[in-house]
Amino acid sequence: MTSPRAASSNRQTGRKIIASNRKARHDYAIVDVFEAGVMLTGTEVKSLRLGRASLVDGFATIDDGEVFLRNVHIPEYEQGSWTNHEPRRTRKLLLHKEEIERLIGKTKESGLTLVPLSLYFSSGKVKVELALARGKRSYDKRQDLARRDADREVQRALGRRSKGYDA
Repeated sequence: MTSPRAASSNRQTGRKIIASNRKARHDYAIVDVFEAGVMLTGTEVKSLRLGRASLVDGFATIDDGEVFLRNVHIPEYEQGSWTNHEPRRTRKLLLHKEEIERLIGKTKESGLTLVPLSLYFSSGKVKVELALARGKRSYDKRQDLARRDADREVQRALGRRSKGYDA
């Protein structure tokens, strides 16, 4: 029989998603994806454990060779005291120096930006999935929607045919 302590450690090793930015994949063409650690205060981690965060307006910048996550909303922890955090404060991201240098080189290219895709716990640590992305134009978005609808229709037709509805 396993102890409750062992069960909780098994839960910690998985990947528990806190928040995801679904609109980012619609608004941006993803070029590359990075995983970064996030420097947080204690009340921020407690608030994230409750599954409360929003990546909607979030973006990342590179200042003086360091990467910062800006405009990500982590609400205040209700049981926190005067030591509570600012909900939209700038948070430092933890990446290897080579990754930061690569990001600096890529963002110097025209039109590339850093967008957070998801925020999650990995082995008990808070990580952010950061995408190097290029903004889509409105006609690109329409083409993607049309392609998705066409693929969905093809799958429906194949499903109907395999079930014998269309002869």
